[in-house]
Amino acid sequence: MRILVCGGAGYIGSHTCVTLAERGHQVVIADSGVNSSPRVMPRLQRLVGAPLSLHRVDLRDRTALDALFTAYRFDAVLHFAALKAVGDSCRRPLEYFDNNISGTIVLLRAMQDAGVHRLVFSSSATVYGEPAQVPVREDAGLQVTNPYGRTKLVAEQLIGDLCQADPAFRAANLRYFNPVGAHASGLIGEDPAGEPNNLMPYICQVAVGQRERLRIFGDDYPTIDGTGVRDYIHVVDLARAHVDALEYMVRADRSFTVNLGTGRGVSVLELVHAFERACGRRIPYEIVGRRPGDAAAVYADPTLAQQLLGWQAEHDVDAMCRDAWRWQAMNPQGYRSTTRRATPPRLRRSRAVGARLADAY
Repeated sequence: MRILVCGGAGYIGSHTCVTLAERGHQVVIADSGVNSSPRVMPRLQRLVGAPLSLHRVDLRDRTALDALFTAYRFDAVLHFAALKAVGDSCRRPLEYFDNNISGTIVLLRAMQDAGVHRLVFSSSATVYGEPAQVPVREDAGLQVTNPYGRTKLVAEQLIGDLCQADPAFRAANLRYFNPVGAHASGLIGEDPAGEPNNLMPYICQVAVGQRERLRIFGDDYPTIDGTGVRDYIHVVDLARAHVDALEYMVRADRSFTVNLGTGRGVSVLELVHAFERACGRRIPYEIVGRRPGDAAAVYADPTLAQQLLGWQAEHDVDAMCRDAWRWQAMNPQGYRSTTRRATPPRLRRSRAVGARLADAY
């Protein structure tokens, strides 16, 4: 199939593009560049060994989207494009509503007008808020606690309404928990701008010497060691789940929503110690007060994903840490690192009107 991957140069999107290509699908990427680096594309080219097109497109730009749907006949869309930091969303809620919700509406309208009726949506476990019980099933109550989570829930509802209104439209909502790790090559990985919002990239930056120590928020939770417990999932397992969901949606011709996680909670200290094993050095940390709203333990029940898709997570926490450390060690400053390895061939130029291909390495 020919797949449009919105946000395909970002962390999860780029790994999913690799899996799509490995399964024989043709990949076209639309990405605004807000949460990605132009240096991702040559690395993706090197990994997939085939031409890729990158179109610099903001999903709110209907003209640019229409040019894409005119230039290509897509079989489906994978939608990763979103602002994604919980804390930042609390400071800038209107920007998150505009980008994430308005962008999704414009994309859905462009898809419908172009006759493209298959969508895999990158949702989030944040739609569950603070769940009443764990492991969290898909029928748990939806109760968002921040603007970012609200944008994901509203987008799910919009997509659901479209599926009801248009009998031909099919969508898969994938609610995943805590993506970590990197591709085993070390060529692509997570590269947050500024101070990381998530635990794993913060640990990575401490390990590589960018930050002095890790702050752990609370050690008095009713958990195995007093620190918060979360469900960490390797980004490669997550990428595989997106392609599994796409292929199942086509075979079964149905819409669905599934959780993506390992089904096992890992505490902050367990993750720290696993990373110490991976990198062979101590991760200095300090215990500070709890953050308001943090739950003691949140992890998925991934049974439905296994039943529908035949999918389950394959990488354990040690593999997650080894791959995250390999990425960070090879790229101490993320994609801004100046170390040059083998230079991949340039990519072919984009055909969409007004789009340009970023091919710097």
